[in-house]
Amino acid sequence: HTPTKIARVRESAYLTREELFDNDHIPVDVLISPEQVVTNYIKRLIEHPGSLQVIDFAEGKAQLVAVKAYYGGPLVGQQLRQIRAHMPNVDTRVAAIFRRDRPITPRGDTVIEADDEVFFIAAKKDIRAVMGELRRIDETNKRIVIAGGGQIGERLAEAIESRYQVKIIEMSAARCRHLSDTLESTVVLQGSASDKDLMLEENIADADIFLALTNDDEANIMSSLLAKRLGAGKVMTIINNPAYVDLVQGGEIDIAISPQLATIGTLLAHVRRGDIVSVHSLRRGAAEAIEAVAHGDSKSSKVVGKAVENITLPPGTTIGAIIRDEEVLIAHDDTVIESGDHVILFVVDKKHIRDVEKLFHVGLSFF
Repeated sequence: HTPTKIARVRESAYLTREELFDNDHIPVDVLISPEQVVTNYIKRLIEHPGSLQVIDFAEGKAQLVAVKAYYGGPLVGQQLRQIRAHMPNVDTRVAAIFRRDRPITPRGDTVIEADDEVFFIAAKKDIRAVMGELRRIDETNKRIVIAGGGQIGERLAEAIESRYQVKIIEMSAARCRHLSDTLESTVVLQGSASDKDLMLEENIADADIFLALTNDDEANIMSSLLAKRLGAGKVMTIINNPAYVDLVQGGEIDIAISPQLATIGTLLAHVRRGDIVSVHSLRRGAAEAIEAVAHGDSKSSKVVGKAVENITLPPGTTIGAIIRDEEVLIAHDDTVIESGDHVILFVVDKKHIRDVEKLFHVGLSFF
């Protein structure tokens, strides 16, 4: 009779049979599929060329995107308050800036520098316009090469093959047969992504993205380095060992993906206090983005009925956006939070998470 039961389920066939997990059969409240979480994570990165991290809130209505500001971007060297002048029809908010790995609290007079890692939040339809202010918009991805045809490789190819030219390189002959039977337009090649001749033969230099998705960290790192050396555009690699992630990201390897960090947010949403809808780990676990629901009224809640500027937020915490029904409202100082609003918060220092949760507790007078 434990109130909430969470199970990690890797076999995709179980995920489509929800009736299996009701209270009359196998009582599981939440199913978490690490492979599916990671597949969705990579798919969003492919859809937003130039992004370091893309996170959905309120079923995709709003997105939080991390990009590296480049020399020559229209906003580089300018104050944040200039965003409004550059894009009068787009509402966005910079939730955090990391400069040389240190967080900077964004204010109107904060000047964006080249190589800053900028996290901004906007309605999904406006994301591309904001990215164009911070960096040169990369060309749309077309050709994608995946090393490793396991669960993640197969699911990703299945999800994107209708829109991109996809090749999978897989060592196992039996797995290759399964993939070629299951997938529609993906080209399946038997071999090793560390085989230089194979990579040259398959014109790896023409690939917009190379993804190393096997279960072997060392093989992923070496094949990624080879692909980059041979001219692949962008290289993304799954790294299971957390100690390796910071070592490799940002050099030859553009994005290192940690399945643990991608999955842990799904878990955290169910163990946080207050009405927390989703929690996302940012910058390899250094910070968190939280989607919380405001309940109560001005007497029972610390946030409902208050303007953003009058809410006492813990240090290093910013409110980025509010989703009210179907509408995405970017948070400004005079934005007033109402009961039922989904509030997106960015927490730079994880030791203040508890204080953020307490903000969304409802006082007893409400009940």
